[in-house]
Amino acid sequence: MVKAPLRGARRSPTGKGGPPAGEKPAAASRATAAAAVRRHPSLGFFAPSGYLPDPAVMDRAARFLAARGWRVSAGESVFARELRFAGPDELRASELQGFATDPGIDVAVAARGGYGLSRLLDRFDYAAIAAAGRPLVGYRDFTAFNLALLARAGAVSFQGPSASDFSGQEDAAFTMEHFFGALAGPAYAIAFDTGEDTRAPADLDVRGRLWGGNLCVLCSLLGTPYLPPVRGGILFLEDVNEPYYRIERMLLQLLHAGVLARQKAIVLGEFAPVPPMANDNGFDLRAIGAALAARCATPVVTGLPFGHGRRRVTLAVGAAARLRLARGQACLEMRGYPTAPWP
Repeated sequence: MVKAPLRGARRSPTGKGGPPAGEKPAAASRATAAAAVRRHPSLGFFAPSGYLPDPAVMDRAARFLAARGWRVSAGESVFARELRFAGPDELRASELQGFATDPGIDVAVAARGGYGLSRLLDRFDYAAIAAAGRPLVGYRDFTAFNLALLARAGAVSFQGPSASDFSGQEDAAFTMEHFFGALAGPAYAIAFDTGEDTRAPADLDVRGRLWGGNLCVLCSLLGTPYLPPVRGGILFLEDVNEPYYRIERMLLQLLHAGVLARQKAIVLGEFAPVPPMANDNGFDLRAIGAALAARCATPVVTGLPFGHGRRRVTLAVGAAARLRLARGQACLEMRGYPTAPWP
């Protein structure tokens, strides 16, 4: 694994926060170095799926994080390209494993989604990753790893921001607020308006394991050892650029496989944009929700600010959760997940 410091990142000349090789620090120097490490936690970017179309995204992310007291590094995969991927499978797999278990990294974030993690699921040492207890964050294609880690090792990881969200731009403020808020402590609550389309009862209060992610990726894991057999869970789902009929077909696949019936609640995030089809004739998410509610007794709650828009909460996949709903207002609480030291 190659970890390269990025412009704007705070790194020592050795890259490890210590003195040059061959020198022994005095006790005071050791204390100062330890305090510096505590003040400046580290965040590492890796790219396990698609390549980054614009590598300048990483420099903007590094400046944003360094200004807030973080040390930032990036793997070779962040700048690599092979076909549609961020380098060869071997590189992407080894860097995810390395960043996930490196004691010098406090938080590891997948630089982007795309496609490619499904090619790597049989390459990881899930037990070692779980033992390291590092917050691992990604979205969309990272769903494959989130669910595989939960299935193979019972460990929690996150759906959250990618490198482009660490920009300092106003439209990313919501996503950053929830990312830093979630990782700052062992419990976090997300309040949201369910709107008028909810098919849930007027009042709801359920507890279970929070799990889910991208609908298409989750469905691709059915019948494999990488889909966790969650019962009594709170399942959240999102997707993008899928026509309405495909969204319904994937939801029905989960229904027919018995997945939906085993949950205490289904929470739908964003699915926009949805490519219009000439023959939809009024067929939309509302119609899909109505048809699903007629066939499945599990409550369906809509409005979760999670998807491919710029307003995206961070969700702990595999954490203990509680979902409450009253008069169109929902609160999703999660607890018992890896956290990060704070600058």
